[in-house]
Amino acid sequence: MSRQFLAIERRGPVEYVTLNRPDVRNAFNEVVIAELTQWARAAHADAALRVVVLAGAGKVFSAGADAGWMAKMASYSHDDNLRDATAGAEMFQAINTVPAIVIGRIHGAALGGGSGLAAVCDIVVTEEAAVFGFTETKLGILPAMISPYVIQKIGISAARELFLTGARFSATRAKEIGLVHAVVPSDMLDATVKQYVGEALSASPTAVARAKALIPRVAGRAPAEVMTITTEAIAAQRVSPEGQDGLQAFLTKGRPGWVEEPQ
Repeated sequence: MSRQFLAIERRGPVEYVTLNRPDVRNAFNEVVIAELTQWARAAHADAALRVVVLAGAGKVFSAGADAGWMAKMASYSHDDNLRDATAGAEMFQAINTVPAIVIGRIHGAALGGGSGLAAVCDIVVTEEAAVFGFTETKLGILPAMISPYVIQKIGISAARELFLTGARFSATRAKEIGLVHAVVPSDMLDATVKQYVGEALSASPTAVARAKALIPRVAGRAPAEVMTITTEAIAAQRVSPEGQDGLQAFLTKGRPGWVEEPQ
């Protein structure tokens, strides 16, 4: 499929997805949203896909919304805005639920929807100098579409501070509140991403997909409420082919068949 603003490279079970609008700091518009949604929906159906690395070309990861796109929004009706916002919400939902492990590689800045993309990644690695921000209120709008994913990551208290002020914050702060997982010097960014890719490729693909789907089903609920869900989940995985392979490898000190090395 021809893509205007995404660059995609496949290396075995790993897909490198790069926002490719460096001239506008990888800003979002309706085309970027459509292409990311199409990619994510295809990823759901790709049984061979195990890891995704989401990155940005040029000097920053993503600076949020495109100025030209926002200029068009100024003349949208309520219904036009609802259609536009629904497309964005569907994009974030599609990426959030990709069964593979999604690793965000953040450099430069991740602002507005760029920070929203970080929130729908499973693992986020950022350079020390990167800047984050839910800057929508500075523009008179809201971080609405990204709010479910961001609040799940950073909690209500941090969301109240950062959503309401629209303040920019450091990579160190982003790690403190749970938006990112590793903060490294810029010259260690790719090596650290590769380490995470290697860890991901040592985990059972079906166990990864089922664990990822399990998390939102049990989060915030009492253990007794989800006991049936959790016991059924582990029972089903134990008797699955990969569950059996992993258990036998553990008992015999062998290597499960799913383990691969990064390319």
